[in-house]
Amino acid sequence: MRHPERRLLISVDMERYSRRTNLQQYEAQKHFRELLHEAAGDVGLDRVAWTTQQAGDGELAILPRDVAESRVIGRFVPELNRRLRSYNSSRVPAARIRLRVAVHQGLVHLDGANGFPGNAVVFVCRLCEADPVKRALAAFPDAGVALVVSAEIYRDVVTEYPEEMRPERFRRVEVAHPDKGFREDAWLCVVDEDLSAPPAPEDAGTPLPAPAPATTPPAPAGVAPGGDHRGEPPESAAPRTPPGTGDIRTGDVRVDGQNAIGHGATAIGSVGRDLNFGGGRKGRAR
Repeated sequence: MRHPERRLLISVDMERYSRRTNLQQYEAQKHFRELLHEAAGDVGLDRVAWTTQQAGDGELAILPRDVAESRVIGRFVPELNRRLRSYNSSRVPAARIRLRVAVHQGLVHLDGANGFPGNAVVFVCRLCEADPVKRALAAFPDAGVALVVSAEIYRDVVTEYPEEMRPERFRRVEVAHPDKGFREDAWLCVVDEDLSAPPAPEDAGTPLPAPAPATTPPAPAGVAPGGDHRGEPPESAAPRTPPGTGDIRTGDVRVDGQNAIGHGATAIGSVGRDLNFGGGRKGRAR
């Protein structure tokens, strides 16, 4: 057994792979590998040098010792997202390829008999399978990549050497697999999307706290709530004539039937659509 080596680990998984037909799975696998190779080549990464463990719907990759972590997260992931968005734009939903990508680092045995033993490998795979990551990707139908990174990667790489990534777009989430005794914090983003207010579908939920509800600002000094600057009550607070009495009020003048009662005002005629009042003289109500 060789001594384990500290490496950067990437776990990638395709969304909704098992819902595809046989031919759709065949095509998805083919284009999945092509897109990864093209995105890596465009940013100066050699995919041939990556040690990979393939699965039908994704892969686990162990990167060379000398790879620049900031290039992987800050350039490779955004380029992969751009290529996926372009690829998906001309395809029906069932044929689109959307990826969950998890990044972590740690000790791993490269000479395992049936894979790559190491807790870091288990950790990065748990991140990729996490429900908050699945929900976040589902919430943005046009996105290509949902990226989740361990707290160490976020602290050492994303915040220090973001390159094309935006650290403020990441949100801390709890990754929990209770049946496997796994519960850890991680950092999540959907590349080129804003997770602060995701347009989540009904079955996707939301991995982030809802925004705080808006509050009504207090009234300025000297202004009664709902009133004007004189502190007068709003119109809705003024006394109203009980329904069914037939009274109409305007200021200090009350019209009851054919009579106007109030300071210096009278009305003659029946109450109709228009009212004319005069101070100290007779008015007419039609």
